[in-house]
Amino acid sequence: MKQEFKYFAFISYSSMDTKWGKRVQRKLEHYRMPATLCSKHGWERKPINPVFFAPTDIQPGGLTEELQERLKASRNIIVICSPNSAQSEWVGKEIEFFHQLGRTKQIHFFIVDGTPHSGNPATECFNPIVETLGLPEILGANIHEKIYCWSWLNKERAYVQLISKLLGVEFDAIWHRHKRLLLQKIIAWAIGIIAIIMALVSVWVTNQPVDVSIKLNEASVHNSQLPALKDAVVTMTLDNEVKTDTLRSLDNAITFTNIPHKYLGKEVHVTVTCPDYLPCDTTLVLTKYAVLNIRRDPHVYGDVHFRLWNPETETTVPHAEIAMAGQAAISDEEGRVALFIPLEAQREAYSLSASVPLANDTIYLPCGPDDVILIKE
Repeated sequence: MKQEFKYFAFISYSSMDTKWGKRVQRKLEHYRMPATLCSKHGWERKPINPVFFAPTDIQPGGLTEELQERLKASRNIIVICSPNSAQSEWVGKEIEFFHQLGRTKQIHFFIVDGTPHSGNPATECFNPIVETLGLPEILGANIHEKIYCWSWLNKERAYVQLISKLLGVEFDAIWHRHKRLLLQKIIAWAIGIIAIIMALVSVWVTNQPVDVSIKLNEASVHNSQLPALKDAVVTMTLDNEVKTDTLRSLDNAITFTNIPHKYLGKEVHVTVTCPDYLPCDTTLVLTKYAVLNIRRDPHVYGDVHFRLWNPETETTVPHAEIAMAGQAAISDEEGRVALFIPLEAQREAYSLSASVPLANDTIYLPCGPDDVILIKE
């Protein structure tokens, strides 16, 4: 055992089992042993290295002198056992040559298919040379041994069995740690998968269109004597897309459909135009249910303008006292009257009283400077 070897192990296999040879080589060369065992035995963290595998190191073929040298330079030989290798002449020769080197105890079997000692060439996994040479009864690490209900865990157990035999340590010394590491990996993978799923769901939700309801609220003094809101045109701008709808009543709401979810929680530009109300041009943080304040224009029914007119003389009436809705005014030199009624007192029509007799004592709003109130003689 003090002899120095170039290879820790030599993998003997049938060309039909190449994938298994590659898997075993990769598994062994990358297996990290517990630090305590490495310290105890003076190993590197990856002690089973290098492992000779013909497809990566030498062209497959007969038992050439070069291949014999590789066998001599290997501490162990690992036979990939299956009905394929059991019928392989070259696998048998490699086992026989290694046996002749006096390293029978370093022959290890890794069963990937077939049944040990079945006696049926179609299912037998051990090469006949094993019986011919009278090798000790060897069961080998079997990936199909049904210890656990999960086949992948049985494969992992077989790998650890092989590793423990190669290193000459108790199976349980590394198997329990290996299971803990597997559990940690499974948990890490599960967390990663859950995180990915959550991210995908988040992206999916973010890209799902939503319906946004906008309701208008009258923020100014409410006056039931004035006409109710109607035909309010609401426009919402989303980047380069503009959505428009008309609201017929303050009691209702308008719904903009198919709004990209990404706009929720972001500021969007909204305008409202409506008769009798001040125009609204603002930004709001978009939610599924948004409320937008609007204010009535106090000048529509509050600004009263007219002229006093004498139809007999066809002249205006200056300096006449006028009273309406608790407000008083005097007509100017051109007979013009201008009053402002506060919003809470506004009406669609006002009754007039004056220092001169009036032919019509009611004025209807909105009105302007060209409207006239006639007097009578």
